Amino acid sequence: MVYTYQDFEESARFLLQQTPLRPRVGIILGSGLGRITEELTEVTAIDYSDILHFPRVKDPYHQCRLYLGCLDGVPVAAMSGRYHYYEGYSMAETAFPVGVMKCMGIETLIVTNAAGGINPSFGQGGLMLICDHIKLCAESPTRGFAKEVLGERFFDISHVYREDLQALAKEAAARLGIPLWEGVYAFMSGPQYETPAEIRALRTLGADAVGMSTVPEVIMAGYAGLPVLGLSCITNMAAGISQAPITNDEVLKIGQRVSRTFIALVREIVSRLAGRDA
Repeated sequence: MVYTYQDFEESARFLLQQTPLRPRVGIILGSGLGRITEELTEVTAIDYSDILHFPRVKDPYHQCRLYLGCLDGVPVAAMSGRYHYYEGYSMAETAFPVGVMKCMGIETLIVTNAAGGINPSFGQGGLMLICDHIKLCAESPTRGFAKEVLGERFFDISHVYREDLQALAKEAAARLGIPLWEGVYAFMSGPQYETPAEIRALRTLGADAVGMSTVPEVIMAGYAGLPVLGLSCITNMAAGISQAPITNDEVLKIGQRVSRTFIALVREIVSRLAGRDA
C-alpha cells in the first residue's frame, strides 16, 4: 500500500469531526498497557474499522479503538491496539495512523510496547526508556511514497527519540520513584519469538530489548517530523537470557501487572509536556 497526502489528511479530518477536542499528544499503547484509556475524560472512542482509510482489522476479536479524550486535562489521541507487520500488514499500513496523527495536529508521539529483555541486568516488569533502535527488516513504511507526502523522501532519524523528551521522562520517573532503565530496542518481524542465537547477535549489536512493533511507527514519525518518546515494558527475558519458554500469556500478564506504574508515569509525562508547552 502506498499512501498519498490526501489519505492522511482525509482520515485526520474525519477524526477531528468526531470531537471538539484538538489532541496535542498521541499515545500508542502496547500489549497489556491499554488500561490508560480508562483514565480519559471527554472521551470519544472509534473502532479502527470505522475510520476512513484505516486498514481493515483482520482479527475481529481483537479490540482496536482510537480514543480521543483528555488525560488530566491534556487532549490526547490514544491507540488501543496497533497494526503489526506479522499480521500481514505492510510496513506502511502499520504506521499509517502516525501520519494521520501528524495531520490532526499532534505535537508529540509517545510509543509504548511489551518487549523481551536482552540486557541481563533487566528484570521482568520494569520499564525501559528507548534511546535508539535497531531494524534489520529491509522494508520501510515510506517505501514507494512520492517525493513529498508528509516529508522529504530521504530523511534523518538519528534524533527521532528526542533527548529533551528522554530527560523529561527521567525527571518524571524520578519524581514518582519509578526505576527507569535506558536502552536500545531491536525490531524483529515475528510472529515467532527469537532464537537464542538471534538474541546473542542482537546483544552483540548493542540491543537491550527486542519486540515486534514500534519501529515502523517511529520511522513514520521521523518522516513526518514528529518527535517521539518511547517506553518498553520488559515483560519477559529473551530466549537464551532465560531458559523458560516464552508465551504470549506471560507477556500480557506482566503487562497488566505493571499497568498501574506505567499509567502513573505516562500521566506525569503528559502533565510535564503540557506545562513545558504552556
